[in-house]
Amino acid sequence: MIGLARSAGSAPAGLLWLTLAWLAATGWARPLTLPSEGRYVGVAWEMMASGDWLTPTLNGLPFFHKPPLFYWLTAAAMSLLGTHVWAARIAPLLGAAAGAWALYLFARRWFSVATAELMLLVLLTQPLWFIGGQFANLDMLVAGCITVTIVLLAHAVLCAEQGHPHRLALVGAWAAAGLGVLSKGLIGFVLPGLVMLAWLLATRRWRRITMLLWWPGPLVFLMLAAPWFVAMQLRFPKFLDYFFVLQHVKRFALRGFNNPQPAWFFLAVLAGLGLPWSAWALRLRVSVFRRAEPGSDVRVLMACWALVIVAFFSLPESKIVGYVLPAVPPLSLLLADAAGRSGGRWSKATAVLGAMVCLGLVAGMSLRQQPSNREVAQALRAHAEPGDTVLFVREYFFDIRFHARWRPPVQVLDLWDSPEVPLGDNWRKELADAGAFAPTAAAATLLTPDRLPAYLCRAGTHWLVTPVGLPSDQQAFLGTAEVVLRGSRATLWRLSPGDPASAAALGCQGAPPAG
Repeated sequence: MIGLARSAGSAPAGLLWLTLAWLAATGWARPLTLPSEGRYVGVAWEMMASGDWLTPTLNGLPFFHKPPLFYWLTAAAMSLLGTHVWAARIAPLLGAAAGAWALYLFARRWFSVATAELMLLVLLTQPLWFIGGQFANLDMLVAGCITVTIVLLAHAVLCAEQGHPHRLALVGAWAAAGLGVLSKGLIGFVLPGLVMLAWLLATRRWRRITMLLWWPGPLVFLMLAAPWFVAMQLRFPKFLDYFFVLQHVKRFALRGFNNPQPAWFFLAVLAGLGLPWSAWALRLRVSVFRRAEPGSDVRVLMACWALVIVAFFSLPESKIVGYVLPAVPPLSLLLADAAGRSGGRWSKATAVLGAMVCLGLVAGMSLRQQPSNREVAQALRAHAEPGDTVLFVREYFFDIRFHARWRPPVQVLDLWDSPEVPLGDNWRKELADAGAFAPTAAAATLLTPDRLPAYLCRAGTHWLVTPVGLPSDQQAFLGTAEVVLRGSRATLWRLSPGDPASAAALGCQGAPPAG
């Protein structure tokens, strides 16, 4: 964003630090949300703990649902700042701050200083952007990369039209697109391309398309994005088919994935989680998009940007709230423009109300008992010794290894040979898919019930974690186990086959007869 910052003039650097401080202030206040935050932070923690910064793993098995940039940033933050939830949320914080700062500089240069400052206030006091900036998954990171890419591409076009230097911004845009691909895959490149194409056609600038393809840009893009994909394909021959065909094409086009929602879902999300600012949409006027109106080209860009993002993610059946985050920045600029035309008093009141809503939501989520296994993990950390084994029964508890600082992979007991496992879109399929890339490691960690007696009869102490409400017909082997802690979601048990009664009950070889 260097070229954009230079063009914006003497923008106050303090606004960047205020943006970071506001987004980060409450990032520590609540436990990891399950399963999403627990999954991605757990993968990052494994990367840090194992020292393998190339291959993301889930319970020691190659995990290729998403590319590695989130894991790299999170693992680096935890290495420097410690293993806690605030450090685990650095990646979305950086994505939210980068997106906000890039659009602020762009609006300051090509719209007006007043509207740029109000846009920053609108963006940062919208619950969707504020909460997304402290939610540890990949959605905000890629949203930030997409935002930086689009504003740098548009900045390059506008600078070229006025005869100003533009190539630094153009190369920066391609670099941001490369980081976007490393954040969440092809959308980091495809969505900025679709937005720019729509804008260039809508404003009759289609001849500028060739300018955006200036060869150093794609070269920088490939130098950033390609090496990790090539390395994974060389190490795992089926990687590219799994990552691009299954996790991109089929997930977008087919049914059967999680969270199916109607076509209007994202409109409701933007309206509801954009309050109170979304109410200003009633003040938007079609006339401000006409070419004769000052700033109309920027408004058309923002409109094309928001429409492309919402339309793209509304097509598939599976819809998750965070998908629509890249549409929030352009809508914030349009809302700031509308609010600015109506006077400053009501804008300030809306900002105060928006900030109160944001902080109130965080407080509510912190006070409300959210699903978390932190207490069970802390008990495991306090009692388990090196050389002990850990077994998860009928569920993979994503956050336990992170909170317990448990480095070795755990064993997971389930019906792994069931034909229903590949049909789901859940933790079972994630582990099964990961195990397909490392069959030997999967055989050691994914246990079926017929292998359980041999596992439990091994010497040493076994720590078992079971979900609350495990059916009685699935817990017969727990008869001699000691309950260490009953948590809100899981129970921690200790089992020692060295104890004669336990060995006899388990039927271990060489054990004295029961009774």
